[in-house]
This record gives sequence, structure tokens and C-alpha cells, in this order.
Amino acid sequence: MATAALASGSLLSSNARAAHHETKKFKLHYAPHPRMFKASAGDDVIDQIKFAADQGFTAWEYNGLSNETASMQSKIGKTLDDLGMKMGVFIAYSNFDRPVFTRPDPDSTNEILSNMRNTIEIAKRVNAKWTTVVPGSVDQQHGEDEWNRYGGNRLSEGYQTANAIDLLRRCTEILEPHDLTIVLEPLNWHTNHGGVFLQYSDQVYALCRAVNSPSCKILFDIYHQQITEGNLIPNIDHCWDEIGYFQSGDNPGRKEPGTGEINYRKVFQHIHDKSKASRRSLIIGMEHGNSMPGKDGEQAVIDAYRAVDAV
Repeated sequence: MATAALASGSLLSSNARAAHHETKKFKLHYAPHPRMFKASAGDDVIDQIKFAADQGFTAWEYNGLSNETASMQSKIGKTLDDLGMKMGVFIAYSNFDRPVFTRPDPDSTNEILSNMRNTIEIAKRVNAKWTTVVPGSVDQQHGEDEWNRYGGNRLSEGYQTANAIDLLRRCTEILEPHDLTIVLEPLNWHTNHGGVFLQYSDQVYALCRAVNSPSCKILFDIYHQQITEGNLIPNIDHCWDEIGYFQSGDNPGRKEPGTGEINYRKVFQHIHDKSKASRRSLIIGMEHGNSMPGKDGEQAVIDAYRAVDAV
């Protein structure tokens, strides 16, 4: 009888631990990134992923993943799989200051398409479904080099947009057979990225509709869109069918929720409710810094997401 009671107690203890672990998981798929929990978990990315999982996070984001070796990429992929975590975005291609999509030339186009082909193998190693593309600047014609390259004339906005659509279609033709999706991120001109091609949610929405591929969607960065246009929840609603991914960060400062002006409790609840209604499961990349250094700062990030997580 004592043995049976002990076994029963062990079973209850095991179940209680499992239930406790389950309650620790966040409702939404928030994705930390390397170095966000470095003070708590150490320098190794694998240890950082494991630490994040222990805190209840169910996704991971790594913009610089393509800079890792193939063996490390595979190790990251296996770790995420073992922990039941989703892989978020990594950068397939980014350019902030040249009109590589709006006024493409053969060299930049070959580089972009080569990056798309290389991205397929990286994505397979980590089971990624989304990859970020930052499609350069508007055609601004700054400096003598640009003047000489393009013959001294600047393309109007409509032609620039048409060029971007054409090149994005070539990118999606490469990625679509592999179930891999480009996410395009509109960025703010006011604080971080003056001159980039994509700024507004309606602009990137129209671009995705024109490309007309399941492999071209929106990365809706809440921080950038608060600065550029505000009106977050209505714009999320308008863009919803073309949104493939979110990123977070409060404003001003680009730190964790609760450090700025954005009502993240309301925004995240809205995303949760829309996701449930549409049977979608979107990742929210935590693309921001920590407001305080060290372990205390890292715990503050965790606590901040607990405070604003959906109910």
C-alpha cells in the first residue's frame, strides 16, 4: 500500500510539474533573440534558447542566423525542435540605403536572387517558415555615384513600385516551392531608417497584394508603425490577411513593453483574439533592447511580457 501511495504521489508530483510548466508558457509566440538573456544564460546561443524555453517562451528569432555555420544552424534547429519552439525570422536580404528593388541593376539583382537560393538551405536546417527582406531605399539620387549610375534622372514613385513588384515576384518564384515566405517590413523614417522604400502599412499591403504570392507577406513591426502612423489596431485589422509576422518594441526607446507609450496589453489581446478567430498562429519577434542591464534587466523583460500577455 505504501508503495502504491508513493507511486501515486510520484505520479501526482509529475503531473503537477507538467501542469506548472504548461502554465508558464505564454499565450502568444513571443520570440526572444540572441544576447537578450546573455547575463542569465551565458554566451552560448543554445543555452540562451534553453533559458528562454524555461521562462515560457515558445519561439526564437535570429536576424543574423545566416552568419552562423551550417553545423550551428542545424544545432539550433534541433534544439528548437526538441523544446517544441518555433523558429522566427532571420534576414535573407537587407539593404537600407540603395534603391536595389526600386531601381535594380544586374549586380544587385543577382545578389538578391542568390541570397534567396541560399536562404532555402538555411531555412531547412532550422525549420524556418519566414525570412525578412528589407528592399532598399527609394530612388533618391544622393551623390555622384548614383547620378552616374542612373544617368542623372530619378524614377517617379509608380515606376519604383512596379520595379519592386517585379523583383519580389522573382524572389517568390524561388521560395514558394519550399513553403518559405518573405516578410517585408515597413520602417520608420523619423527615428531609425530615413529614406527606406517601405514606410506605411497600407503601402506594403498593396505591394503584397500586387505580388500575389503566399510567399510574400507583411512583417508588422509595432514599434516602427507606432512612430510612422499610429492607429495600430485598425491598421492591423486592415492588413490582417497579408500579415505573416509581428515584431514588438515600445516607443520611445525601443525597449520592452511598458517602457513607453504603446498599450501592449490591448494590442496583444487584439492579436490573440484575431489569431484565434482566424485559426492562425503568428510569432511576435522581440526586436528590441533591454531597458536595464544584467540579470535584473533580463527579468524585467520577462516580467514585462507576463504583464501584457493575452488572457
